[in-house]
Amino acid sequence: HKVASALLTDADFLDKLANLRPHTLEPYVILSTGMSTEEQIEKAVDILGDSLYGILHCTSTYPTQPNEMNMRYIEVLAQRYPAAVVGFSNHYSGLLWVPIAVAMGARMIEFHITLDRTMYGSDQAASIEPDGVKKLMEAVKLSEEMLGSGIKEVYPSELPIIKKLRKKVDF
Repeated sequence: HKVASALLTDADFLDKLANLRPHTLEPYVILSTGMSTEEQIEKAVDILGDSLYGILHCTSTYPTQPNEMNMRYIEVLAQRYPAAVVGFSNHYSGLLWVPIAVAMGARMIEFHITLDRTMYGSDQAASIEPDGVKKLMEAVKLSEEMLGSGIKEVYPSELPIIKKLRKKVDF
């Protein structure tokens, strides 16, 4: 179950959701955090307890302006809630957020899809058309590949460069 940002402060709703207990004992709630303070997020997480599966950083404007994206908050959520799958709920009009979200540690992404961004609706400008979804998935895969393992290594493609450019190897 995905809790929209607008419902994050509805304690009765969150309590009922936390006590649904589907067939599995696995966590089953994804919480979106737009329009919320850290205190409100903390309270919602406390109410949801072990039913919380994931938590999404979000700014609830359509489309979100770059200076209001605050993508570094993804890292904050990941540190604060290590048991949750942390991600990003997007309302930005382009795809630049994809590699940034991945680099900040997002393990889940949410975005709006539309057939035509010029259609009537409050979130059309922040939505992604079908071709954009394909580009988005390619960007996610490429971003993950570019992040690498974090272990420094000399790649085989560097060996001819070493031979050509290194003048001396003392160690």
